[in-house]
Order: sequence, then structure tokens, then C-alpha cells
Amino acid sequence: MVAEDDDRLAALARRFLLELLERANDLERVRTAIGKTIKWFQKQLEEIDSDLDNAVKGSPIWREKDDLLQSVPGVGKVLSRTLLSLVPELGSLGKKQLAALVGVAPLNWDSGKQRGRRSIWGGRAHVRAVLYMGALVASRFNPAIRAFRERLIAAGKLPKVALVACMRKLLTILNAIVRDRTPWTREIA
Repeated sequence: MVAEDDDRLAALARRFLLELLERANDLERVRTAIGKTIKWFQKQLEEIDSDLDNAVKGSPIWREKDDLLQSVPGVGKVLSRTLLSLVPELGSLGKKQLAALVGVAPLNWDSGKQRGRRSIWGGRAHVRAVLYMGALVASRFNPAIRAFRERLIAAGKLPKVALVACMRKLLTILNAIVRDRTPWTREIA
């Protein structure tokens, strides 16, 4: 009986090892397929970036706006191209209208006698997400935005609240730069 148990255990162990080897081979095939898919997506992204570059370079108006936007520390290709394509009103609206359009204007949550906290919502969520990352970078590398954020935090504002205020300030600065067609200078802020 002990020999039969040993044989059964050995058979189970062999079957288990064979299944592990099969799964390892399957995993390797999956990894290879995923790697090929990632390379394909990277190639597609490179082609799209190239097409965007050509479109911006091919249009004198877009090229001028792109150069103006990227003159601001913290604004790169992604934020510039997002604003060019998804916020064509940039430079033609007031700062409050633009903040509401993008969704960075603080809105009330009031009803009757109840007074809620103000928060941002609505607007163009994709632009807001890209602007968030731009403001995060600008709060480190743009001296005007960094000083503004540090002043808000020193005044007791929460870091996220301060960053949202930086988003709005950056958007206001970019709007003024496009409206006036003047590149970034510290005095603009």
C-alpha cells in the first residue's frame, strides 16, 4: 500500500511538473505576443506624433501658437497640442469663461440653506487631465507658478487645492500669451 501511494505521488508530481512546463511555455508565448503588441502600439504612437508635428509645422497659425505655448516653463508638446486641438477658444475668451470651459473654475454645491464645499467639475475633462500634469511640472520648474503654489500652501491650503489653483493660473497665463501673441516672460505671470 505504501508503494502504491508513492507511485501515485510520483505520478501526480510528474503531471504537476508537466502542467507547469506547459504553462511556462504558454506564458512565454503570451509575453512574446504582448511584447509584439506593445511595439506595434509604440510604432503607431510615433507615427501619430509625426503626423501631429507635420500638421503643426504646416500651419503658420498653429506653429505660432505652439511656439508661444511652449515658451512657458512647464508646458511641453503634449499640453500645447492638447490646447491647440481641444481648446480652439484659447486667446479669445476671458479667464473666467475659459476656466469654466476647461472645468477648473470652483463651483458651489449649495442647495437652500446648505452650503457645500466648492469644487471643480464639468468642462473638458481630457484637457483638465493634461493641464493637471502640466501644472504639476510647472509648479516645480516655472518660478511664477512655484511661488504661487508655495504661497498657497503656506496660507494653509491643501496641496491638491493649491495645484488646482495652479492649473487655473497656468491656463490664465497661457490664454494671455496666445491673446497678446507674446512669448513667456516672468512679468506676464
